[in-house]
Amino acid sequence: MLIYVAKRLVLAIAVLVVIAFLLIALVTVVPGDPARTVLGTHATPELMRQVRQTMGLDQPVWEQTWNFLWGALHGDLGTDFITRAPVRDELGRPFVNTLVLSLTSMILAAAIGIPAGVVSAVNSGGVIDRIVRAVSMVLLSTPVYVVGLVLLLVLSVHFHWLPSLGGGSFSDPLDYAQRLLMPAFALAVYWIAYLARLVRSSMLEVLEQDFVRTSRAYGVPESTINFRVALRNALVPIVALLGLMLGYTLAGTVYVEQIFGRVGLGSLALSSIGNRDWPVVRGVVLIYAVAFVLGSLLADVAYRVLDPRLRVEQDAGVFV
Repeated sequence: MLIYVAKRLVLAIAVLVVIAFLLIALVTVVPGDPARTVLGTHATPELMRQVRQTMGLDQPVWEQTWNFLWGALHGDLGTDFITRAPVRDELGRPFVNTLVLSLTSMILAAAIGIPAGVVSAVNSGGVIDRIVRAVSMVLLSTPVYVVGLVLLLVLSVHFHWLPSLGGGSFSDPLDYAQRLLMPAFALAVYWIAYLARLVRSSMLEVLEQDFVRTSRAYGVPESTINFRVALRNALVPIVALLGLMLGYTLAGTVYVEQIFGRVGLGSLALSSIGNRDWPVVRGVVLIYAVAFVLGSLLADVAYRVLDPRLRVEQDAGVFV
């Protein structure tokens, strides 16, 4: 197990290095000079050269990549081209807002999607099962920005139940929670449907196993079989999926934060791209990349911890 984790860590580090290299190389490919953006159109070539040297843009890509990664390891993500403030400080509050939004959406997805999948599996072939499958199919096909706009129009514009725009402040927890509810639910809708279908299929597969039939033959109550035997075994792939969900929900906040006017990493990245403020863009993308890599690593490790069959196959040389 330790060897497997070590391999995955090495692979994760390699992926982050490649991403950092691509982020640095992006500046030389994308049209627009950051130094020109800072100085304006009337800057002299000499001043442009000095500013580019100050920004480190005159260095080779590999050297910029090394400096960026070395600084990131020490908590230094560079300096904002526009405000000249440390990027780490620029990302502070947006990162907290985005993380709270992502975690809340994951909690909503698990709290709604898992019970829906269980009810659908227990009533397989019935009316409830058909309703859950139909609704989940529609939700899986609906983009997050469409869900966000519908929620905004219905709950805020039409009924005035929830505030429409802005993220609120932690100093007013009630207002912050009210402004968090719609974007978190919009971000969770896809995962609610995905979890419902995954739990349903996993439970149906478990319910067909021999040990379940044996439990029924011994007279074990159906409720015990469904919730203490089948569900516990069916939740193994779902627990592993939660690690991957973190990266995907963080990336999905770009749409939600724009629709609901929230301050977060997504909205910060979009404004920084427009200003050619590449240090901030690199910092945001690095956070997304780390979330994806760590989420994938945790999902792989959790799956092998929870499912002993994979460890047996790995020890036997069947699974690498």
